[in-house]
Amino acid sequence: MASHVSKVRSLYKRILLLHRFMPIDLRALGDQYVKDEFRKHKTASHEEVKRFMTEWEVYKDTLQTQILESVNRKELVFGADLSEEKLKGFQDEQIGQLYELMLESTKPNRQFDIQEEDTPK
Repeated sequence: MASHVSKVRSLYKRILLLHRFMPIDLRALGDQYVKDEFRKHKTASHEEVKRFMTEWEVYKDTLQTQILESVNRKELVFGADLSEEKLKGFQDEQIGQLYELMLESTKPNRQFDIQEEDTPK
């Protein structure tokens, strides 16, 4: 049990660390989403936890790769397309969450009014 908790905590912290490379509004959105999802799955079944951890590991690896590639290109590019097969495996609630996330991340008027730390207020 302690090993599992350690793995979950390590993955959670690594994702939040990787989010620091994102633009501030995407970082805030991503951080809140990660916190909510990890909190929701504290009492999930063993099978749900297994799938949850696998998907978040893939996310972490994808984000890490995109960040490293962005350093070489000197251009930040984030995101990935979801296959039709993967979308078919989603529950209706997950499709709704994905849609809401897409709407929020593409809004012209950002929900978050956040300033960089070195920007005067």
